[in-house]
Amino acid sequence: MTTEIAIIGDRFMLPSVFEEELSKVCDGRLRCRSLELPWPDEPMVQGYDGPPGLDGLKEYMGDPDSIVEHVAAAPILVTHLAPLSAGILDRLPDLRLVAVTRGGPVNVDMAAARERGVIVVNAPGRNASAVAEFALGAILAETRNITRGHDALRQQTWRGDLYRADNVGEELSELTVGVVGYGAIGTRVVRLLKAFGARILVADPYVQLDPKDVEDGVRLLDLEQLLDQSDVVTLHARVTEETTSFIGADAFARMKPSAVLINTARGPLVDYEALYEALAGGRLRGAMLETFAVEPVPVDWPLLRLPNVTLTPHIAGASLKTVKIAARSAAEEVRRHLAGEPPLNRC
Repeated sequence: MTTEIAIIGDRFMLPSVFEEELSKVCDGRLRCRSLELPWPDEPMVQGYDGPPGLDGLKEYMGDPDSIVEHVAAAPILVTHLAPLSAGILDRLPDLRLVAVTRGGPVNVDMAAARERGVIVVNAPGRNASAVAEFALGAILAETRNITRGHDALRQQTWRGDLYRADNVGEELSELTVGVVGYGAIGTRVVRLLKAFGARILVADPYVQLDPKDVEDGVRLLDLEQLLDQSDVVTLHARVTEETTSFIGADAFARMKPSAVLINTARGPLVDYEALYEALAGGRLRGAMLETFAVEPVPVDWPLLRLPNVTLTPHIAGASLKTVKIAARSAAEEVRRHLAGEPPLNRC
């Protein structure tokens, strides 16, 4: 028996990669039809205050009518960014399984899916390795003046003063790094930091440290203690009501003036107005920002003009390994569903 599968990929999670992985595990039992969305060449919608009809969806791309037309009567949807609000799900009564190839199903109204008997699976940790590596690069770029030197040479200026004792940065082996969030990414960041010899602190009220990390000297503290002691604070928490803007004026007041903030998680974790004031006022040495409250960043955004900020356009998770892991995860979930086996990563 042949099962129809609707695939909605994009220019990162290519539909062809989904099809290839599905063909490996499903023995020709599938008839796939694919749609490619224009992300990341065009920005996704950040729906923290989403438009009418898509309430509750945080990040997504795709016109509802086009999504419904493409999925049609297919019982299985494999997607990266397609929105599935309550209204869209009502128009897809035959849908039974949605495989979202992201760490969290932020493009799906989970309450509506449960009410309609639609199983949603995701790919937790798909980009954990990529983001953890990127975070280490971000820390080095900001603490060792890599960005300052690069910016100056681009402007044909030789910054010999970056070798001055009052400008140089400490090596990681001399720094205390505070890791906020000890999930799939945070735990990997800790593992990488240990190789550099850094003193490592962790703040996460919902976990206990791995015994190996405890043995290696990693300490679990509350957030305030971590902020007080850290030379670098790197964020790896999810956006919740509790964590929205939780790195704000009070947090910056606790941090050392010589400290650096790294955000490779999500923009809403940080109060960017308070961050600007801390950086511009010399109450914080620098920041590396990979994610933002609004994306793309407005061209007149004040943080773009500060010399002590490193900026990248939300690319920390962009690796070929991420694509392969996510596609394989989705294919295995589809195989299990067709075989009557329980899902591995039900949301």
